[in-house]
Amino acid sequence: MASPLTPSQERILELLHRQEQPLSAQAIYMELRRDQYRVGLATVYRALAALKVMGIVQATPLPTGEMVYGCLHQDRHHLTCLQCGTSVPVEDCPVQAMENDLQASHRFRIFYHTLEFFGLCGQCQT
Repeated sequence: MASPLTPSQERILELLHRQEQPLSAQAIYMELRRDQYRVGLATVYRALAALKVMGIVQATPLPTGEMVYGCLHQDRHHLTCLQCGTSVPVEDCPVQAMENDLQASHRFRIFYHTLEFFGLCGQCQT
């Protein structure tokens, strides 16, 4: 049986559902405060960690090392330029078969995966 969500977790999910792009914990904290929701930054981090473990929220590291959080919609794959920060989505999933095999062979429930290639975009190479 899934554990019920705390009020902070519910508020964070509502906020993330309204966003087009993932947000950092700090940005989530600021948005909640802007909406007059009284919450501490540590509570935001705890709520995000719990939502991630539940498989409801996806955490993605940026090239800067900062994590951004978004609602779990689908696996995401990108080509990310280390110089200008441009991130281009890759539509096809080259590791979906591997994910299925890993789930079966290790009896491991996978919520999502990320695949990101880092390098220089065409514009930054010139």
